[in-house]
Amino acid sequence: MSAENPVNFRGIIPHLVCSPAADLIAFCKQAFDAEELMRLPAPDGERLMHACLKIDAQFVFIADEFEEYCDGASRSPKVLGSTTVTLHRNVDDCDAAFQRAVDAGAEVRMPPTDMFWGDRYAVVIDPCGHCWSFGTHLKDMSPEEINQAMVDAFQQGS
Repeated sequence: MSAENPVNFRGIIPHLVCSPAADLIAFCKQAFDAEELMRLPAPDGERLMHACLKIDAQFVFIADEFEEYCDGASRSPKVLGSTTVTLHRNVDDCDAAFQRAVDAGAEVRMPPTDMFWGDRYAVVIDPCGHCWSFGTHLKDMSPEEINQAMVDAFQQGS
């Protein structure tokens, strides 16, 4: 357990809901070298009310679903069948980060690819249904260069 106090964190912290939350914690440790800062078990002894991970010096909160406190509604991407959020990581080696996540059990959404905006980029879905992307900056480009590269890329795709 870290000496850092999760109550005092500042900034925007993603709060991921899934079941079982312990599986997502294990995945994040294996795939992203996450550090578990704290875990608060629910009174039922089976679910987690709250957990805090540190990934790349940033924080992520994780909790099991508690439909009984959400008007009976699920908030898990697996149950909902999708997520509208992608958690992005800038990494030194997109291919290595992607492979580590796949080896930890992630599903491939988009393999590492050199993109028109100057990054190498990849996307995976974790075992609980959350979307993660990885980017490695390859070259600096002006907004005008990015725009032209986008137009060129989309023309080639049609």
